[in-house]
Amino acid sequence: MRIAKFAIGDRLAWGLVDGPEVVIFRGHPLFQGYETTGERLPLKDIQLLPPILPTSKIVCIGKNYADHAAEMGGELPPEPLIFLKPTTSVIGPNEAIVLPAISERVDHEGELAIVIGQLAKDVSEDKAEDFIWGYTIANDVTARDIQNKDVQWTRAKSFDTFCPLGPWIETEFVPDGQILETSVDGDLRQHASIDLLIHKIPKIIQHVSQAMTLLPGDIILTGTPAGIGPIESGQSVEISIEGIGVLTNPVA
Repeated sequence: MRIAKFAIGDRLAWGLVDGPEVVIFRGHPLFQGYETTGERLPLKDIQLLPPILPTSKIVCIGKNYADHAAEMGGELPPEPLIFLKPTTSVIGPNEAIVLPAISERVDHEGELAIVIGQLAKDVSEDKAEDFIWGYTIANDVTARDIQNKDVQWTRAKSFDTFCPLGPWIETEFVPDGQILETSVDGDLRQHASIDLLIHKIPKIIQHVSQAMTLLPGDIILTGTPAGIGPIESGQSVEISIEGIGVLTNPVA
């Protein structure tokens, strides 16, 4: 099931993506169920929005592919390496990633993102899947020069527009070796199986929920594979994951 958040005119709603159309839910499906109004709208007539709530946390896992950890230098993290991105960094499909004037290099980082379905605290690995609502696609955009200068990562990853999410939440996605790809203007930059995650999804949920309570709608970015690279104004970044879809954002 593909769950989308969208706008049409001044109206905001959640809907079920059904081929070239979206069927409108009566309320938020996570809290009010999957009952629809029966109203259908063409996907081409709506604006897809990032599929999160205003209260959602954006939790990220760093250096979670061995090849990316190698290209960044340093040792592999023995546990999932947690950092956060602010909600003000979130944008949706086809919205522009805006390059900050104070950075000379901004990189793309395509990632699989977990969407939490219920309150989670001190979750065990064997129960972790019970707390997943679905999955979406994320771009952990990073001002690389600022990251290297600051040592810690907060400022480099927190600029407005630095967390594209979408195009929707796929509730029936089961991680099983699907391919993640990132292309810039059609040039393939990243290509990897999500099975290559160092710390697997149950471990990530266990580790994060030991540190903080996860709420319904929270997002966890699971890490990026090797192939990160710079993006420039006028380019377009496309991230695809088999079984979920494609997230596309221009660069401005």
